[in-house]
Amino acid sequence: MSALCRRYGVSPAGFYAWRRRQASAHAEQDRILSTTIPALFTAHAQRYGSPRLHELLRRVARLMRAAGLRAKAVCGYRPKARLNRRYAQHPNRLWTTTVTRPNQVWLGDLTYLRVDRSWRYLAVVIDAYSRRVLAWSLTPRRTARVACAVLTRAARARATTTGVIFHSDRGSEYMGAPFGAHAARLGVLQSASVRGPGDNAQMESFFHSLKAELTRGVVFSTDRALRGALRGYIRYYNTTRLHSALGYRSPIAFECQAA
Repeated sequence: MSALCRRYGVSPAGFYAWRRRQASAHAEQDRILSTTIPALFTAHAQRYGSPRLHELLRRVARLMRAAGLRAKAVCGYRPKARLNRRYAQHPNRLWTTTVTRPNQVWLGDLTYLRVDRSWRYLAVVIDAYSRRVLAWSLTPRRTARVACAVLTRAARARATTTGVIFHSDRGSEYMGAPFGAHAARLGVLQSASVRGPGDNAQMESFFHSLKAELTRGVVFSTDRALRGALRGYIRYYNTTRLHSALGYRSPIAFECQAA
């Protein structure tokens, strides 16, 4: 032992003192967190990165890097070179609206998800105040009828539509006469994007999260499998998932606290 100590330039007394020394409070906390963090990471299906886990445990980012844990991610949205300008009757009302309460502004959009070797279309309506998913539908076609049906489900879920601003992109499903007439019957005031996906950023953010946390790298063989996964994720998204824009609360918790 003496030869080893001489080789590394330490005294025998110092070496034995180090052997007897108890772990520091910092090291003991790291040991506990190194066990807890992977458990939380797994419990949230690898959906939480360090910002959200940090709300649950302090000093998590450094330990996650050390443990090799990394949240799922997906490539950013690439805007189309040209926007659809056929329908221009609805202005972007979000530019002049400050959202301060539920049922003031609803957002709608569609995205595509793969089932086996074909595509399905997911139509969603969320509340801009809390990011809460109010209604959704998975169908093999994207039509105005589907958009109308999802808006109706949102109206039933909230039991009110009078004075609600409904904002979407300028897709034909939303800008055509059938949806416009349906929105008017419900007392909904339409609004539409002008400058691309950034004008409906909260909706794009939801789709980004869903694809990154649920569908990326997963092959769904049937509509039933995908629909079941969506149902579970949206329940998780509304009731459990922490949103940085909501002060790290879930949409439902945010609404309850505001009420």
